[in-house]
Amino acid sequence: MKRFVRWSILSVLVLMVSVLSLSKSSYAGVAVGISVGIAPPALPVYEQPACPGPGHLWTPGYWAWNEDGGYYWVPGTWVVAPVGMLWTPGYWGFEHGRYGWHGGYWGSHVGFYGGVNYGFGYGGVGFEGGEWRGGAFFYNRAVLNVGVGFHNVYSRTVIVNNVHVSFNGPGGVMVHPTREEERFGHEPHRMALAEQMHHEREASHNREFFASNNHGRPAIAATGRPGDFSRGHAEMHGGGNRGFDHAARNDRHEDRRQDRHTDNHHVEDHHPADHHASVHPAARPENHEAHQSQPKHGGRDR
Repeated sequence: MKRFVRWSILSVLVLMVSVLSLSKSSYAGVAVGISVGIAPPALPVYEQPACPGPGHLWTPGYWAWNEDGGYYWVPGTWVVAPVGMLWTPGYWGFEHGRYGWHGGYWGSHVGFYGGVNYGFGYGGVGFEGGEWRGGAFFYNRAVLNVGVGFHNVYSRTVIVNNVHVSFNGPGGVMVHPTREEERFGHEPHRMALAEQMHHEREASHNREFFASNNHGRPAIAATGRPGDFSRGHAEMHGGGNRGFDHAARNDRHEDRRQDRHTDNHHVEDHHPADHHASVHPAARPENHEAHQSQPKHGGRDR
């Protein structure tokens, strides 16, 4: 009887641990996976490759960490999104003297990603590059590079702060998640897709992407297909602010709107929430200016 009781208690404990593990994995996107003593470089400026086709969502580039080589750039790319889900990018956060990586995830809403301005709709708060309407994704072509053959499109101006720092914390972006973002962070999540993990893995095998080689300016900063770093399908590092200042892109889209033929699927979004949907500077405290040089240990000299 005693043996039976002991085994019963042990079985209950194992079951509880399993449940907790499953619960933790569901919200793993908010957990810190890697801890580093050196701040990541500033985000490079680049053009976005054209969207390959309907159903693709943009996943912005980011700095990942390799114990052997340090920080390396994972180019931004388009991926076929799970229907109805949006991508919350990962981000680096400075806590307790170190920089921790918070992995990205797919979910019904875009949660907190450190206030980092990744560009192309990810201005630091939410995502303004498009939205799901039923089972179809509608693209905000004032922000995203979609071709003339796309029918599910609309235009909504987005204000973007021209700040390129790549982490949250002292010397970087000093913001905290809102209650809504915290709630989104506790919703059921789906982790990075297989092609996203392959994309990051392939980048880690290319020495050209390491900051120690490219000094924070990767030759290939974005690609139209995950894992395809050939010159024919990639966008090189830009010399200006094109990836974050969308004025020139908006001008091109305006010309395209004037020249196009009207079709029944096109949507011009003039919803009253347009002004509210922009990334207002007041929504987040003003960020510090980014430094191109990599800081010393702890990053306090920023």
